[in-house]
Amino acid sequence: MEQNYLIIALKLLGSLALLIFGMKMMSETLQKMAGPQLRHILGRMTTNRFTGMLTGVFVTAAVQSSTATTVMTVSFVNAGLLTLAQAISVIMGANIGTTMTAWIMSVGFSFNITDFVWPTFFIALILIYRKRHESIGDFLFGIAFLLLGLGTLRQTGVDMNLGENQTLLNFFSSFDPNSYVTTIIFLLIGGILTMCVQSSAAVMAITMILCSSGALPIYQGIALVMGENIGTTVTSNLAALTASTQARRAAFAHMFFNLFGVFWILILFRPFINMVCGFVGFDTELTREAGETAFLANAAKLSVVLATFHTCFNVMNTAVLIWFIPQIEKIVCKVIKPKAAKGGTEDADEPERLKYIDGGLMRTPEISVLQAQKEINLMGDRMQRMFGFVQTLLEEKNSEEFEKQYERIEKYEGISDNMELEIATYLEKVSDAHLSDDTKGKIRSMMREVSELESIGDSCYNMARTLKRRNNEKIDFTEELYQRIHEMMRLAERSLTQMNIVLKGRREDLNMKQTLDIEEEINELRTDLKKRNIEDINDRRYDYSVGTAYIDLIAECEKLGDYVVNVVEAKLM
Repeated sequence: MEQNYLIIALKLLGSLALLIFGMKMMSETLQKMAGPQLRHILGRMTTNRFTGMLTGVFVTAAVQSSTATTVMTVSFVNAGLLTLAQAISVIMGANIGTTMTAWIMSVGFSFNITDFVWPTFFIALILIYRKRHESIGDFLFGIAFLLLGLGTLRQTGVDMNLGENQTLLNFFSSFDPNSYVTTIIFLLIGGILTMCVQSSAAVMAITMILCSSGALPIYQGIALVMGENIGTTVTSNLAALTASTQARRAAFAHMFFNLFGVFWILILFRPFINMVCGFVGFDTELTREAGETAFLANAAKLSVVLATFHTCFNVMNTAVLIWFIPQIEKIVCKVIKPKAAKGGTEDADEPERLKYIDGGLMRTPEISVLQAQKEINLMGDRMQRMFGFVQTLLEEKNSEEFEKQYERIEKYEGISDNMELEIATYLEKVSDAHLSDDTKGKIRSMMREVSELESIGDSCYNMARTLKRRNNEKIDFTEELYQRIHEMMRLAERSLTQMNIVLKGRREDLNMKQTLDIEEEINELRTDLKKRNIEDINDRRYDYSVGTAYIDLIAECEKLGDYVVNVVEAKLM
């Protein structure tokens, strides 16, 4: 007998593992096939709270992962493409979209769904070996594993005879069904289980087994479902502890949404559940005394009751809270304060860590690329700011101020080196995940962008070193040389500005013409200034040492222009 229980327990654990793996495979494959499109949808379809909510529903139902939608949303908030208020509306929609999972499970518990598994496996295998349809094959494999997990769970529940297990029945009957304390206890159990297994889907499946077998009363089962809603938000809040302020605010808004929903459901607990049961045709008064067959037939409807409750709960919660998004935003901002900035000036104390990439890889690698792109955009801004420091250094006559400015440039050089290394390392990790061909190409381009941006930092530092050499050797440029250097630096500044416009824009909306035009001007001016420099030295208008320092600055500006062209080329290729 003990051996039978062991086999059943292993079947239960294995089928739960299949279920979770199938959902994960489905989600990742869908993101791989549609990742870039999903990013564009999120960016363009959130013009107001209602379109934001509908976008959250659509994207979450498509990828079968509210986590993926929330991560994408937070990344857009960090990127400045969405406001926190818009993000809250998307998260509300994600809560509705994720109820699709409960309906899939409900169907799986209504009949023997494993009959559809074996042909699905066969079709998926054929598609995988046809390279063009490999992603569709992976997706079908995910569906097949999900259905197999559901079917095995259902059969395991039947084999366990939970509805006839007197120990289990006595345990559940020991709780007073009319007591709010019982509801709170089961709510806490649902939350803790979800945090332990890191999957609300798995806990929902267990709840459906217990309810549909007749072992767990509907009221306690729904309390477990409410606990799952809270448990999944606690997990995301713990994960967001080390993330950016906006990420923590979005995670807290998700928790606030679900806590508020649980609060009002607890007030209307029995009337609301009775209403849902009425929709489905479930008789809450029917007991075993009415006959075993009728009781079990009624209990079989409970998986549909749970799915209906889950949907009604989230739809009604959204219908209430969507009108109070500005107030929720204020509460969230008041509770989650921004992290104290280091130092007192804008740049003096640039963060040692990256700003948008935080806490390792995201659980949705396809979307992690957006975070890396934001870091690259920030790196582009910093390189332009660093070049501005060089221009200031050129004019600085006070030795003390000169040293401070030189140290600032030196610090930025270290920052650019660190950023290159950290972003490149991050992109290498992302590239190991399952990604679409479009995203793989994007990663290769981004690796090149990072390398060329770091070279721009090297050029700026080389110019600073040339100016320091000028000071140490007690030489100075003539007024005419200063004018020529300023003319070249203005062109270099224009090229950097255009580069940052390209980095922050969409590839389809941009071209290289402006960048190449500026580069051509830089090359022509460099050629002209080199020729005139030789003539001026021969005419003894200034010393050879002055001419060398001067032409070094001009050459570095021209190199900087080349690196800018390489960055833009990498972005637009």
